[in-house]
Amino acid sequence: MKETDSTLDINAVETYLNSHLDGFHGPLKATKFTVGQSNPTYLLSTPNEAYVLRRKPPGVLLKSAHAVDREFRVMSALAGSNVPVPKVHLLCEDDRVIGSAFYVMEYLQGRTFVDPVMKGEDNTTRTGVIDEMNRVLAELHMVDIDAVGLSDYGPPGNYFERQIARWTKQYRASETETIPDMNQLIAALEHQVPEDDNQRTLVHGDYRIDNLMFETNGTGCIGVLDWELSTIGHPYADLAAVIMQWQLPPGKEGRGLAGVDRENLGLPTDRAFVANYCARRGIPAIENFGFYLAFNFFRMAGILQGVYKRALDGNASDPKRAQAFGAYVPIFAQHGLSALRSEA
Repeated sequence: MKETDSTLDINAVETYLNSHLDGFHGPLKATKFTVGQSNPTYLLSTPNEAYVLRRKPPGVLLKSAHAVDREFRVMSALAGSNVPVPKVHLLCEDDRVIGSAFYVMEYLQGRTFVDPVMKGEDNTTRTGVIDEMNRVLAELHMVDIDAVGLSDYGPPGNYFERQIARWTKQYRASETETIPDMNQLIAALEHQVPEDDNQRTLVHGDYRIDNLMFETNGTGCIGVLDWELSTIGHPYADLAAVIMQWQLPPGKEGRGLAGVDRENLGLPTDRAFVANYCARRGIPAIENFGFYLAFNFFRMAGILQGVYKRALDGNASDPKRAQAFGAYVPIFAQHGLSALRSEA
């Protein structure tokens, strides 16, 4: 969905693109995509071409958040790989142009699915899309990070220790009230971090069906989007993120598969999806998967808390929706604690 947005200086964007983007010809029109809470995203239209602009939001931001420069770098590195990404055109880190850093990329012609139920699609499509989602995830984790120039894209060491520390800090910086379950989850995760198994791969950080674009008339993935949380880390974080989403309720808000008759819809079980992933990567079954699932519930709770805090501060991309996110933080914390107590 798109809407007009008066906060983007269209004239400044057009002037900049005239000077920096080969083949650009105005006049320029911009409409804002209503989906997404972190980095405001716009469709840029000219008489002959369409582009996408993604920018940091205005206002005071948490350190290391909204890293559009990292998104630009990773998509540039993946061009021509087995991981489909849009072509990126340029990065502007000069805040004086429109008030914050931004990049411009290709506008992909395809379709997206809001949730894994894929209402209105047939079983063949559902099965094909989810299998393609699985294939692309395995390909992502098999990218040679040295060959594509991303070996320094994340620090060395235990990824989960680093991420738990980072998101705990982010959560504390955005904390608006004491949530006992969140405090308990943080303590439990810190205590149960698995030993480092030396798997060090590119990870997306927010891998889910609505961040993928598929062929208009097929099930092939043509683009993985929203790389803001990407880094070099542990692949099981991405894999568990998919399963985390599926354990939420179906529908507009949860966008999950809890209680859904998956077999009747042509959708795999959690275990089947994980097994197919492992087979594609040629790795053994994953032990202690509950930890990785709990980690994802914790991180998502931290993200939602940040969105909620930005809404209170007046800096959210979609203020009304962002305010509602605060109520979900304790729910995600509870799910995280449950995941630690049982295998997914």
